Amino acid sequence: MPHLRPSQTCSAPSRLVLPIVLLLLAALLATGCGSGSRRISAPPSDQSVKYPKGEPQGPRAKPYTVLGRTYHPLLSAHGFSEEGIASWYGKDFHGRKTANGEIYDMYGLTAAHKLLPFNTVVKVTNLQNGRSTTVRVNDRGPFVGDRIIDLTNTAANQIGMLGPGTARVRVETVGDVPGLQDGDMTGRFYVQVGAFANKDNASRLVTRLQGQGWNARMYWADMVRFWRVQVGPWGTLSEAERMRERLRGEFAVNFVVAD
Repeated sequence: MPHLRPSQTCSAPSRLVLPIVLLLLAALLATGCGSGSRRISAPPSDQSVKYPKGEPQGPRAKPYTVLGRTYHPLLSAHGFSEEGIASWYGKDFHGRKTANGEIYDMYGLTAAHKLLPFNTVVKVTNLQNGRSTTVRVNDRGPFVGDRIIDLTNTAANQIGMLGPGTARVRVETVGDVPGLQDGDMTGRFYVQVGAFANKDNASRLVTRLQGQGWNARMYWADMVRFWRVQVGPWGTLSEAERMRERLRGEFAVNFVVAD
């Protein structure tokens, strides 16, 4: 067996070791990078937000939550139309504050809707008999089942659903601002500016309003046991709404009622 020199013994293995070491290091680096990698996803844009089935799409206002469900009211009522079940709410809520701060009047022509902007005027048509009414949204609801709108006693009576309690209806906006587009309501409209348990207080307010040139009246509302003070009447809803805006500086909480 020939004798090998040290240089001959080590040279062959050293030529093999270096590539192996480099391969091992590359494998370790590849494994480390794979285990530490993260797939980053951008948050969904507003356009990808999914609204509950049946709700219209469009820019949304500040959300609110009722009974564990969050609602995003529309910023605009332009072109809004829907069909569904209407109901009405009466004396249990009569005299209480609505969602926009007004006092609910079951004999007025207003409505509660979950999404439409406050003061939106809508035409509500009973699809069973063809009768319709026009109301202004000043409250939120109804939050019962699949109902889409709550009407006052008067509005429900006008479309023939007072007895049954509910009806299938079509809801269509008349305009983003009450009375400024086709479909303005005619009748006798007042702006209510106060309600008093004390008759003398109501009388003093009437006198003050008359002194300012307003045509004011007061009357006893037996159901809520208050003396109501109202200014008017005006022949159209749009006129009453304009007067409501003028009176808002002195009477922050005021609203239109139909006689």
